Amino acid sequence: MADPNDNSEQSFQAFVEEAIKDYEQTQRDLKEIDILIKQSAAEVERLVQRNTQALSQERSLKNNFETQPRDYIREVYENLNDVQQRLFTMRGQLEKLQSDQRNLERLAEFLERLIDLAGAGRSLSSATKSRPKESDLSSVIRVIQTEEAAKQSLVREMHDGPASSLSNFILQAEICQRFFDVNPDRARTELNALKSAAASTFSDIKDFIFDLRPMMLDDLGVVPTLRRYVESFQEKNGVTVPITVTGVERRLESHIEVTIFRGVQELLSNALSHAQATQIQVLLDLNQDQVLAVVEDNGSGFNVEDALNNNNRTIGLTSLRERIEMLGGELNIQSSLGQGTRVEFTIPVVETEMII
Repeated sequence: MADPNDNSEQSFQAFVEEAIKDYEQTQRDLKEIDILIKQSAAEVERLVQRNTQALSQERSLKNNFETQPRDYIREVYENLNDVQQRLFTMRGQLEKLQSDQRNLERLAEFLERLIDLAGAGRSLSSATKSRPKESDLSSVIRVIQTEEAAKQSLVREMHDGPASSLSNFILQAEICQRFFDVNPDRARTELNALKSAAASTFSDIKDFIFDLRPMMLDDLGVVPTLRRYVESFQEKNGVTVPITVTGVERRLESHIEVTIFRGVQELLSNALSHAQATQIQVLLDLNQDQVLAVVEDNGSGFNVEDALNNNNRTIGLTSLRERIEMLGGELNIQSSLGQGTRVEFTIPVVETEMII
C-alpha cells in the first residue's frame, strides 16, 4: 500500500521545482526590463532636449508672431505638440516599466522566501502548513497583470484625450492672442473654435472621471450610479442597453456597491469591445439577503472553459470572479461561439437602510 506521505513529498518537491523555475524566469525578466528602462530613460532625455529646443523656437516665434506666415506658425506649434506628446508617452512608458520592475522584484523576493522556506530543513507537515499555495502565486501574478493593464489603459486614454486636446489649446490660444490687435474678426473666429473645443474636452474629462470613479457612487449608491452609467454608455456607443432594477432599492456596504458597479462596467465593456454585441441587457435584483446582477448580450460569444484558461484574455473576468468569491458570492458564465453571452453574479448582503 502506497504511503500517502510519499505522494505529499512528491507534490511538495514538484511545487518547489516550479517555484525555482518561476524565480529563474523572473530574474531573466528583470534583466530584460532593466535594459528597456535604460533605453527608455535615454529616449526621455533625448526628447527633453528636443522639447527645450522646441520651446525656444516657440518663444522666438512669439516675438515675431505678426510677421511670420501661417504655415510656419502651424509648423512650430505642431512640432512642439508632437515632441510634448512623444515625451508624455515615453515618460508614461518609463513609469510603467519601472512599476513592472518593482512588481517583479516583489515577486522575486516572494519566490526567494518560498524557496528558502522549502530548504530550511523543516518537516514536511510544518512546511506544508506555512508555505503559500500555488493558487496564491497565481493570484499575485493576476493582481500585478490587472494593475498594470489598468495603468496602461489610463495612460493611453489620458494621452489620446485630454493631453492631446490641451496641446491644441496652446496653439489656438496663441493664435487668438496675436490676432486680437491685427485681425479682430479672425481672433473671434479662433476664440469661438477654442471655446467649442474646451467644452468638448471638458465633457470628455467628466466622462473619464465618471468611468474612473463616479462620485455619485459614494453619494447616492449603486442603483442611481448604474442607471447614469448605462445612460452614458448608450450615448457614447450607440447601443441600446435597457436596465431593469427589481427588489428593494437601498444603500449597501461600500465595498459591495463598488464590486457591483465595477462588475457591470467590466461586463458591458467586454460585450461591446470583445463580442461586438448590438443588444445588451442589464438586470439588477436586490433581494433581502443577496444581490443578483445579470448582463446578457447577443455578441459573438466564446468557449468559456478555453477563455478562462487563457488568463491573458480574461484577466478582467478572472479578477471579477475572485473579488466576488472573496465576498462569499458566485459568478456564472453561459456562452458559446455565435450564441451570445449571459454572465450573472450574486453577492450576499445584510439588511440595510431603505432609500425613501
